[in-house]
Parts: sequence; C-alpha cells; structure tokens
Amino acid sequence: MGHTITLQAADGHTLAGYRADPTGPAKGGIVVIQEVFGVNPHIRDVCDRFAGHGFSAIAPALFDRVERGVELDYDEAGVARGRELAAAIGWDHPMTDIWAAAMALHPQGKVGTVGYCWGGSWSWLAACRTDVACAVVYYGRHIPEFPDDAPRCPAIIHFGESDDLIPEENRDTVKARYPDVPMHLYPAGHGFNCDRRASFHPASAALALTRTLEFYARHLG
Repeated sequence: MGHTITLQAADGHTLAGYRADPTGPAKGGIVVIQEVFGVNPHIRDVCDRFAGHGFSAIAPALFDRVERGVELDYDEAGVARGRELAAAIGWDHPMTDIWAAAMALHPQGKVGTVGYCWGGSWSWLAACRTDVACAVVYYGRHIPEFPDDAPRCPAIIHFGESDDLIPEENRDTVKARYPDVPMHLYPAGHGFNCDRRASFHPASAALALTRTLEFYARHLG
C-alpha cells in the first residue's frame, strides 16, 4: 500500500519517509513517529493500517540524520543500537523532520501525530511545540523530562499498567501535571501495540486503536 518518499526539512536536511494513502479521499494526515528501531516493518504496517482507516500517513526516518536506512530488530542488540542512535540525535533536530512530514501531509487536511515509545515522547513534544491538530502518545516515558512544555492541541496518552520502563510514579507525574489530558491505562506492558514483540497484547492494542481512531475522527475530521 505504501512507498518510500523523500522529505526536506526546513534546515535543508533530506530524509526518507514511508507514506501510505487511502484508496479514496483522505480524512486527514497522520505523522507516525517511530520507536528506536527505525522505520521498520512494524512502523510501515502502522502506516498501512491508518491508510486502511482512511488517513494518509507518513513515518519520517528520524535516524537519517546520523545513519540512513536503519531498521532494527526487537532484541537486545536492537534496543542497544536504537538507544545509541537516539542519544546521538538528541532532542532538537527530529522535531524539524517531524514537521517536514506534517507539511507533506497538509494538502490532505488537518494533520495529527502518533508515536510509540521514543516516538511517543516526540508525539507529545509535537503537540507542545508545533501547530499539529492533535497528538496520540503511546507509552512516552520521557514526558516528565520536559516540565516546561504543555500541549497546544488535544492529546491523549496510552500507558501499559505493567510497563517496566515507565513506573507508576512517572504516570502519576504526568497525570498531576496535565490533568486535562486523557490518560488510558491497559493491562499490558511496554510495547503492547507491536505485534512483533513478546509484549504484544492484542486486546489492549485493539482498544487503544479504537480510542485513537475516535480521537482522530473528532479532531481531524
């Protein structure tokens, strides 16, 4: 359903992106923000699935600033390499690349974001620092690290109750700091949305997707 495109950021950097479009008119655009494993088969599947629900979706290859074509496995080596790449990029340039994807989707109508793990934190920051219409956050563990940021658009958060990377204190901090942002908890662990991980929890993933699509229908329609 999808294909690889080239995006250009405002600072002149070019990066790859995976784009999927619906067969009919789009209901809006969604920037799909990767985990630390790159724009791998799972992230491409996510784009394809959103296209199947009527949205145009682009996943920008955020690691292209330090290494192009990154696709990592969900194993110990993949986690270690992904964290190295995320640390090398830092918390500045990726937002420029996310915005480049949003601008590429702008002709399709309003644009929202969705991000998973590392990308969940970026989806949150996109809500705080850009003019996207809405943002969906899946297990964004870095949110408490940005106390001076607050969403400028509607946002929702999905957390797993048994997520070993995001302790209850982290969730409590987010809830106390942003009481008006809906936070949904699921009987699942980290990465529960990914059907390529051992932590995949089908019931939680399905419910989170239903809530996400309802959210997009309200804010992108």
